[in-house]
Amino acid sequence: VQLAESGGGSVQAGGALRLSCAASGSVYTIVTMGWYRQTPGQQRELVANITATSHTTHYVDSVKGRFTISRDAAKNMLYLQMDSLKPEDTAVYFCHAEYYSGSYYFSHAWGQGTQVTVSS
Repeated sequence: VQLAESGGGSVQAGGALRLSCAASGSVYTIVTMGWYRQTPGQQRELVANITATSHTTHYVDSVKGRFTISRDAAKNMLYLQMDSLKPEDTAVYFCHAEYYSGSYYFSHAWGQGTQVTVSS
């Protein structure tokens, strides 16, 4: 599985951005997809994820009510709609996929990351 993000950029506080992630390869093996973010010197944190079959979503508390994760399986795309952005949302955002790689073993794929900068 390979992932490629797009859609990052700079925006003022209160603005909105939409991140996109294109998946390729053995996409039929994907179990869960999600978005993580990372700031310098900090660990990468989960922002939101969605399961491939039931489309169950999970959000970190700090983005609940502001961010929406969605997946278009037919187009092999994952999205993150980010509204009411805050300066603390500034980070590099990574697309992630957990996929079944055989023999009860699961692997992880990451995109290259896209910068989101929110100014006050």
